[in-house]
Amino acid sequence: MLDTSRVHPDLRAAFLDRPPFDLADAVSTERREGVAPAGVPDPRVRVEDRTVPGPAGAPAVRVRLYAPATQAPGRPGLVWLHGGGYVLGSALVQDAMAIDLCVGADCIVASVDYRLAPEHPFPAGLEDAYAALRWLAEVGPHEMDTTRIGVGGMSAGGGLAAALALLARDRGGPALAFQMPLCPMLDDTNTTASSREFTDPRVWNRDANGAAWALYLTGVAPVGGGVPAYAAPARATDLRGLPPAYIGVGALDPFRDEDIEYARRLSQAGVETELHVFPGCYHGFEGVLEADVALEARREYAGALRRGLHGADGADARPRT
Repeated sequence: MLDTSRVHPDLRAAFLDRPPFDLADAVSTERREGVAPAGVPDPRVRVEDRTVPGPAGAPAVRVRLYAPATQAPGRPGLVWLHGGGYVLGSALVQDAMAIDLCVGADCIVASVDYRLAPEHPFPAGLEDAYAALRWLAEVGPHEMDTTRIGVGGMSAGGGLAAALALLARDRGGPALAFQMPLCPMLDDTNTTASSREFTDPRVWNRDANGAAWALYLTGVAPVGGGVPAYAAPARATDLRGLPPAYIGVGALDPFRDEDIEYARRLSQAGVETELHVFPGCYHGFEGVLEADVALEARREYAGALRRGLHGADGADARPRT
């Protein structure tokens, strides 16, 4: 069990109230009952659900678009990928986060309802994300600057964001201006010190992580004796030429060590990288909206995205490859 004294004071009450998390039960319940609907409409944004062409031979991809309520031409865009261990969730799950990023970074957010394992293991979700990225870059809303696009996501969505940056680089586009993998799920080996350290059943832990990876990688044929880097970006051997990155993770998150290592390797590969490790914060702490530390983190994410898409001084920034 996690020593409560290590948890940030803003988060302790919420942490103590958390029930044990069971991945198999969560997957079963979500498939049976569906995902809870989005919250109350926010007057700061315009929301539109779209269906865009999917990967070759696959179904169309559902995308939820968020745009600031005040129309203005030339805003940048963000492909946003929800969390859920590659097996849970939908675009609606992080509706509030998408709104925060849309407003705080003054951008158009395309939140992707990618296919989930175990029904649709790797590479289905990643290919859906790439199809959404291509649509945003080639078509996109008429008011958007299709040359300035970032990718981001949380947890498994952060892992997909990192993988999407790799895939877009290797397929020759679309060019990306920025990547923001938040507490990203990158390493399928589940062998880091932090993955072994955090086993508390109230939060995402080592057991849930191993089970989720097994479902996501069902049927994956190893490449060169290992899992493909597009499935587990921690396995990528060449990180050169990727867009600038911001990575945030809690100090009590099982993904802490793999995320710190990925940030280090990005920086060593010449990729402009910012890393923030939040003391006393566990996986998913950003969802505790009554906690000041969660609200501060969400504001920081929006600020990092604004800098990444608009430039350090808020001015327009061209894509960097």
